[in-house]
Amino acid sequence: MASVTGAYARAFADVVVSGKLDAGRLIDQLNGVEGLLAESEPLQRVLQNPSIAGDRKLAVLDAIAARMALAREVRNFVAVLTDHRRLPLLPDISRQIEQELNDRLGIADAEVRSARELGDAEKRLLEAEVSRLTGKKVRARYQRDASLLGGAVVQIGSTIYDGSVEGQLERIREQLVEGSLSALSR
Repeated sequence: MASVTGAYARAFADVVVSGKLDAGRLIDQLNGVEGLLAESEPLQRVLQNPSIAGDRKLAVLDAIAARMALAREVRNFVAVLTDHRRLPLLPDISRQIEQELNDRLGIADAEVRSARELGDAEKRLLEAEVSRLTGKKVRARYQRDASLLGGAVVQIGSTIYDGSVEGQLERIREQLVEGSLSALSR
C-alpha cells in the first residue's frame, strides 16, 4: 500500500507546487476532512459504500466542502479518493503528502522540548540555528519538558540535537572516559 499512498501523495503535491498553493492551508483542510471522517462512522459508511451512487456521494461531499470552506483542490482530491475507494487510506496519504511537500519546499518539522518556556527571541534564534544545521526552513512545535534540567532537545525526524544540560554532561563524561582510556594505553 505504500506505493499507492505515495502515488496519491505525489499527485496532490504536484498540484500544490505547480499551482503555488498554500500548502499549510491545504494540509490543514485535509486533516479536517480526516478528523470529520474519524468522528462520523455514518459518513464513512456513506462515502465508502459501493452500492451508493457516485453522484450521491459527490452531493454529500459538496455539502461538506461548502460547510468546511474547502479549497477546490482538497474537495476534488477527496472525491478522487472516494471514487477509487481509497478513502480509508486518507490518514496515511495525508502524512505522506505532508512529508512530500516538506521535502519539495525544503521544510523541516522540528519537535522542541525545553526545560522552560522559550521567549520569541529565543525561539527565532533556535530555529535559525537548526535551519543552519539542516539547510532547511524550520517549522517548530514547542513543548515544555519538566524532566530536563536545562537547555533544549530538538528532534527532526529520527535525528536528535541534544542541547540539554544532561546531554552536555553525558558528552563531557564520554570525553573523560576516552581521555582516561587513552592515558592508560600509553
